[in-house]
Parts: sequence; structure tokens; C-alpha cells
Amino acid sequence: MTTFLATEDVVALTRRLGIEQTLRQMEAYIKADFLRWEAFDKTARVASHSDIGVIELMPAADHELYAFKYVNGHPSNPQVGLPTVMAFGALAEVSTGKPLLLSELTLTTALRTAATSALAARVLARPQARVMALIGNGSQSEFQALAFHYLLGIDTIRLYDVDPGATAKLRLNLAQVPGLTLVACASAAEAAQGADIITTVTADKTNAIILDASMIEPGMHINAVGGDCPGKTELAADILLGATTFVEFEPQSRIEGEIQQMPADYTVQPLWEVLAGKRAGRSRTDEITVFDSVGFALEDYAALRFLHDQAQAHGLGVKLEVVPDLADPKNLFGEALGAASASAAPAGALAA
Repeated sequence: MTTFLATEDVVALTRRLGIEQTLRQMEAYIKADFLRWEAFDKTARVASHSDIGVIELMPAADHELYAFKYVNGHPSNPQVGLPTVMAFGALAEVSTGKPLLLSELTLTTALRTAATSALAARVLARPQARVMALIGNGSQSEFQALAFHYLLGIDTIRLYDVDPGATAKLRLNLAQVPGLTLVACASAAEAAQGADIITTVTADKTNAIILDASMIEPGMHINAVGGDCPGKTELAADILLGATTFVEFEPQSRIEGEIQQMPADYTVQPLWEVLAGKRAGRSRTDEITVFDSVGFALEDYAALRFLHDQAQAHGLGVKLEVVPDLADPKNLFGEALGAASASAAPAGALAA
């Protein structure tokens, strides 16, 4: 039997642990798997693009577990009552192929993305960072704000969105978070002023310039998270030329990250090597660092592993017969349909 976690189960788990502990544990799982980077089969996600969105499959596996995520990105979805991003995924045994877990990943993706952002900033941002600009205040924004507040000690977040209603929504949702000050700004440039960290998390499928070089101050860390795909960028190329850029999986980032606009010889640094101590993250207090975050399947592997462990520990989810339970595994037809079923219905009976 396979465990199935619905959205309500992930909500129940998050409430049971608390959002802070959920983010902390998610970050720990992601870091542990990044430190095993070389143990994984890795591939850029398989994407089906249209003029209005993208649907992607994201697989990753080591010698024990295989995981995949199905995820979409459709910026116009809120106009028809759907989230911009929706996802589900599976975790299976490599030794048998048996599916262990099916789970919602829409809420989980927001949690794992925020935890990954904090994990990267922990080694790339200045340790004394306390002020963050959050540009793009849609569905992902609260998760980013809370991850940076709880995990890195950010106490002031300067907010901007082209839709003032999105900023108002964020302020309402996080109004009661102790020790967190939220400041609404009139422009991206105003939000960036005096920030230690800038997080961009916009969704439009365009080569937009959310940040230009005039907004960037020495020592800033830029967390470029926005929904990524070919033809979708948020940062002016001049920012990347003046920064040290870190990526999850370079072959994927070259296709759909900020670095897609850069020449092939533009040098990037693998985040996993920084986490493993194989290379430095930030080397100077005035260095500008960029985490070109596109989301990588290894993060979903870690998230699914976390959910599977928590489902077992807390008795969450329901059991589904995703694959047939056969006394004789070689007799699928006989056990599933019965020997008499081949002649049970007269020809044309179903059509009638």
C-alpha cells in the first residue's frame, strides 16, 4: 500500500510542528541531500511550454529512493480561480519500484523553496543581514518572508508589488508575527534601498527587469526566485556581470535561470560545493552575491523524504492501493479481472 498525503495532511503537519520548525526541518533535509550531491542521478527538468505557461516533470534518484514532481507555472491562473503553481509528486523504492508516497506538493513546494532560499543565504549573505526587500508579493512571498525571519533573523522586510492588493494581503497574513516589521514601498527601487538581501519572486513569463544595477549596493545578496522558464528573467545583465552567481544545477539554470541571458563562458558557482565546504561562498563584505534559484528536483526529493518520514511518525495520510496487491505477481489478469471476465459480458453489452 502507498501512503497518500492530501493538502489537508500537509496543513495538519505544518500546524502540528509550527511553521518555524517545519521550515527548519525542511532546510535540514535539503542540506543533507545537497551534501550527498554526487550520489544522485540528476537531470534538468522535462518541460512542456506554451504561450501562457509551462508543465514540468522533475525527477531525482539515489541508490535507494526515486522521486519526481509534476508542477505547472501559469501566471494567469488566478484570473480563473487557480494558483499560479500547482504540484504533486511521488517517492518510490529504487530496489523494487514500489511507490511509497504520493503527495500534494503545491504547499510543500512553497515551503521547500523558502527553505532553500534561506539555506543559500545562510552561506551567501552577510551574517549581520537584518533587512530584506521582497519584490513580488504573491503566493510565495509569505513563505519567503517567514523563512528569512525565522531561520536568518531578518527583522524588517520592505515590500513591493505592482498589485497593491498583493502587498496588502501579505501584510494582513503576517501582521501578527512577533519581531517582524513590514514596510510597504512605492517601487522596487524604494524597497531595495538599504536592504541587505533582495528577494525577487515575480511570475510574469517575460524578460523583465525587476532590478537594475542602480538599485544594487555593495554587499547585497540577491535571492532571484521568480517563476523561471526560457525567456523569463528578473535581473538586468549588468547585475550579474558585477556579482558572483551561485546555482543549483547549472545545465538547468542555463536554460531557464537568470544566467540564460549571459554568454556561455559566464562563470557560475555550484551551491552544493559551498555547502560542502569545497569552495567559499561570500569572500568579502562588499561582494554582491546572487542565488539564481530555479528550483531543482533534488529539493523535491528532500521534501518528499521529509513528508514520508513525518507521515510515518505522526500517522498522517491514508493508504491507497496504487498498484494491485497480488497473491501471484505473475497472474495480473487472473487475479485482477478473474478468468471468467473475458466471456462474462456479451459483445456490445457495454455499448448498449
